[in-house]
Amino acid sequence: MPVKPATTHRAYADRRAGGQALAALLRDRDWHEPVVLGIARGGVPVAAVVAGELDAGLDVVVARKIGAPGRPELGIGAVTAHGPPIYDENALYALDLSRAELTPACERERAEARRRVAAYQHGREPEELHGRDVIVVDDGLATGVTATAALRAVRERQPRRALFAAPVGAPSAVRKLREEADEVVCAAQPDRFRAVGQWYRNFRQTPDDEVVALLAADRNS
Repeated sequence: MPVKPATTHRAYADRRAGGQALAALLRDRDWHEPVVLGIARGGVPVAAVVAGELDAGLDVVVARKIGAPGRPELGIGAVTAHGPPIYDENALYALDLSRAELTPACERERAEARRRVAAYQHGREPEELHGRDVIVVDDGLATGVTATAALRAVRERQPRRALFAAPVGAPSAVRKLREEADEVVCAAQPDRFRAVGQWYRNFRQTPDDEVVALLAADRNS
């Protein structure tokens, strides 16, 4: 029987600890040629732990948050290196914003997504996703827009199943994301969720070179 997600408050020491909590929920399942995709950048250290526990392939998916004007920390949309952006229509309405007004921000984030894809792949072919069980992992789920963009990009590559997993997430975002993923696995869903970082004691930024190193270590193992 699947483990019921936790709903009480908990704090993780770091992203590795978050990955261990996720792996405990995922390891005893039957997977078909699993591959774990970490959302860059912070999701990759979490995904690396999960991939190691599941003996699965590890790769990266790049999705960039589109922030509100003057409030870049407020994600109201997201975009990947290719494909159309997605927006939180309720947030656009509440802030009286149009998609056209956000075009410059969208294009900046798309360019950064393309830069990161090139940096992380180093000319290597990405993991094949067709017909496989794919687990998209991030370090947390706040609004769900970045996760939605990542999942839609993954769907284009025709996986057998596309799941989303995170160590912690806002309950409302978890419910909404179930419309996009075949399943959402969230180890903790605290009622008083404000930001992902509040649920980690060490929430330092993940640099590009750490992402590259984690991917290289998996490919050389």
